[in-house]
Order: sequence, then structure tokens, then C-alpha cells
Amino acid sequence: MIEWNEQQQMIQKMVRDFVAKEVVPNLDDIEYNGVPPYDILRKMIKTFGMDVMATQNYEKQIAREKAAAENGEDAPTKKKDGPSEGAGDQAAMTVIPIIELSRHAQGLVTAMGVSMGLTGGAIMSKGTIEQKERWALPLLTLEKVGAWAISEPNSGSDAFGQMKTLAKRDGNGGYIINGSKTWITNGPYADTIVLICKLDEEGVEPKDRKIVSFILDAGMEGLEQSKSFKKMGIGSSPTGELFFSDLKVGADRLLGGSETSYGRSGAKATFMQERAGVAAMALGMVERALELSTAYARDRAQFGRPIGDNQLIQLKLAKMEVARANLQNMVFRYIEMTAAGKQMSLAEASAMKLYAAQTAMEVSTEAVQVHGGYGYMRESRVEQLMRDAKILQIYAGTDEMQIIAIARDLLGRG
Repeated sequence: MIEWNEQQQMIQKMVRDFVAKEVVPNLDDIEYNGVPPYDILRKMIKTFGMDVMATQNYEKQIAREKAAAENGEDAPTKKKDGPSEGAGDQAAMTVIPIIELSRHAQGLVTAMGVSMGLTGGAIMSKGTIEQKERWALPLLTLEKVGAWAISEPNSGSDAFGQMKTLAKRDGNGGYIINGSKTWITNGPYADTIVLICKLDEEGVEPKDRKIVSFILDAGMEGLEQSKSFKKMGIGSSPTGELFFSDLKVGADRLLGGSETSYGRSGAKATFMQERAGVAAMALGMVERALELSTAYARDRAQFGRPIGDNQLIQLKLAKMEVARANLQNMVFRYIEMTAAGKQMSLAEASAMKLYAAQTAMEVSTEAVQVHGGYGYMRESRVEQLMRDAKILQIYAGTDEMQIIAIARDLLGRG
């Protein structure tokens, strides 16, 4: 794949027009004034039929799983390798809105992706049929907001090792949960929460405790959702804390129906889904930074000539274009691999995330520099790109953790 095809270009224009009409005029409200982003996202989902597509895919999967259960067979699983009809087009149609939204409000992608992709995806991947029918579809269409809760105040990159939130068997087939989670995307507004915690078993050392997961609903007694944090960037993605105080849950809320259905491996697999998305987000941000910087360098005059005539400014713009081309090639490679039914290695996925995050930060910083004093003003919008870019180096695994993951995978020590 070397360029978007005609159909993809048409979708790209339609999404860009939608963003210009529905997102840009409301940017200050969702970024700085605390207005939740979900109505805008729901309008986009309905405008482009994403809810219809999600419903059709959901119904097909449920039908396959029910048929398998009736025949006494295991639930059908997706093949890891081998081409899948339409997979490339579907991947492209998923990536295009990410790119276009990230040109103006990367936080919208995060809010939507965590709800539909991580939370809804975790339930569709590992949930029982009953759990999928009870919780999944409203998340996949964003009728309801989802949160995927793993991070804790003291855990950082060591999400499992430092996890303190515990679920204890209550002796009647249920569990009692105590602890807290922080930096939870959609936490303040979540209707449905996938909670990852540890199982408190007598005689088991903390480091050896099982990782278990539960599906929770807002309003449950013992569950408290904080107000939104004030953050450096991505204000359009509400983030907060969750508190659990003797929260009682039944076994029906145990994701997958057992204590081993969605443990460390399931959480890691869900977490890995974010990495390809980061490259698409970075591409949108870099495209916008280059677009704004080029226009400013052409129009802004100093010492009697446009600043774009200055070779130092030309060097900055040239490096931005190199970065844009590299990111686009990474996104195209992801689409091609998806079409071929192949998966990236851990090293490659981590390398893509590392490069994309660092590149978005470097390019957005240079964009502010090109704009000078104006770039430091909110109305320029490049300062927002710079603040938003920083989170790409932190969430879904910090730059430092990506380096470790790449090296370990290459050395066969993953």
C-alpha cells in the first residue's frame, strides 16, 4: 500500500469535513471547559454508520458462539495468520477517523478507543456469551461509556507487581473488592468498568497472587467515581480515579466466568491493541503541525522576507515532512499486515509506538518554535499539539518500557 485508494480518500474527506463542522467549533469546550465529548463522538459514530457495523459484527459473533455451544464445541477463535476478506479495508476505515480526529483533538480518540476498543473489546474477547449479551453491544456503539481500569497510584509501569486493589472470596460464591485505580480514561463518566485486580488468597504471597477481572456498573454500592482530573493535555479525554470500598460482586461479573479467564495475558493482549493506534494518532498530529507550520512560514515576514526563506526554518519543515512520511508508511504497513492476516512481533509493535510517540513530541515542539511567540498562545493550536503529544510517550507503556520490550523480544527474553 503506497497511498489511500479512491474510496478511502472519500471517507477521509467526509471525516475531515465532519471534524471541521462538529469538533473544531467546540474545541475549547471539550478541551478546556470540562464538557464531556461523548455526544460529539456518538454523532460521528451514527453519521458514518459505525454503530450499524458494530452491531452486525456483534450479532455475527454471538450467533457463531451460540451455534458452537449448541454443538458442544469450543467458541470459534480468529486465525492468527492468513488473509481475511476485507480485513485491510476494515483496518483502513478504523485508522482514518483516528488520524483525522487527532489533527485537532487526540483526546477524542482516547475516550472512544478505551470505551469501544479496550472495554468493549475485552468483553467480546474473553467474556461469556451471557456477559457479551448483557454488557458488550452498548459499549461497542458508545451508547454507554466504558472504562478499563488497571493503573494504580503507586504502580506506574509495574502494573501487576505493585497492584494493591484486591478481591477476596466472600464464602458465598461472590467477592468483596477494596482498593483504588487512577489515571482511568472515561473513569468519571463510565457506565461499565472492566476492573483488573489481584485475588486475595490466604497463604499466597502478594507477588504470587492471581490477576482477576470483573465487570462493574456505575452506581454499585461501594464504587465511587471521581471528578475529571485537570491534565497537561488531551482535555477532551476525561480521566479520573475509581475507589472500591467493600464492593460486593457476584461470580456472574467475573470476566470470562472464571478466575483464570482474563488474567495477566488477557490484560496484556488488550493493552497491546493501543500501540498501532498510537502511530495513527501521531500521524494526524504531525500532519496538522506541518500544515500549520508551513502556512505560518509562508505568511510570516521578518526582516523584509517570509521566514520560510530562512534555511533554518526550511530544515525544520523538511524534517517534519520526513517524519510524516515515516509515520504514514508505518500506518500503511499495519494496514497491509492486517489484510494479510499477520501480526507484528512485540519488538516491531513496540518500536512503532516508541518512534511515533517521540516523533509527535519532536515535531510538535518544533512547530511551536517555528511559530515563535504566537506558537505559545492557545489560539495558534500548535501549543495544544505539543501538550497532547507528551502523553503518547507515557500511556500504553512509556518510552523506556518500549525500549526494554524491544530489546527483550529481539534477545528472546520476552
